[in-house]
Amino acid sequence: MSLGSPETIRHRAGIGLGANLGERLEALQQARQALLAIEGLSPPVTSSAIYETDPVDCPPDAPSFYNAVVELDCALHPTLLLDHLQEIERAMGRPSKRPRNGPRPIDLDILYIGNLVLQNEEILIPHPRLVQRRFVLQPLADVAPDLILPGRQQTIAQLLENLDDLTEVRKVVSLW
Repeated sequence: MSLGSPETIRHRAGIGLGANLGERLEALQQARQALLAIEGLSPPVTSSAIYETDPVDCPPDAPSFYNAVVELDCALHPTLLLDHLQEIERAMGRPSKRPRNGPRPIDLDILYIGNLVLQNEEILIPHPRLVQRRFVLQPLADVAPDLILPGRQQTIAQLLENLDDLTEVRKVVSLW
C-alpha cells in the first residue's frame, strides 16, 4: 500500500486515545477535536464508547485510564500523522521525555492505516501490541469489529473474544 496526496488516496485509520491524568473525558474530547483539525484527516468519523481501565504495565500507583478509538479517513504519510499526534500530545501537556508507561494527560497511538504494514525506527503499523490489550481491542471492536489487520486471520471481534488479557474494561460514556 502506498499513501499519496490527499486528493488521490484515502485510507481508514484507527487512532487510540488514552488519558489517566486530569479531566480524562475532557482530554479525549479535546484530542478528538484536534484530530479533526489536521489537514489530511477527514470524516466520516466513527468513535467508540469511552472505557475506564486499570493501568497496564504502569507504576503501581498510576490512576486508571479512559480509553477510546477514533476511526477516520487519512491521506497523510504515517510519519507525518505521527508528527501531528505528538504535537497534539505536547500541546495538551504530555512531555516528550517521560518514563515509559508513566501517567499522562493524553496518549495518541496510530493503531492502523488501511492495509499498511510499516516498521522502522520511528513507527510500527499496525500497532504491535494492540491485539494483546483489551483496553484497545474493546473500543476498536466498537468502531471496526469486522476489521482484519494485516498479517492476521481473525477479525477484531474474534481477537477480543479469544483474548487472554483479563483486564477489566468498564464502559463509562457511550456518546461523547
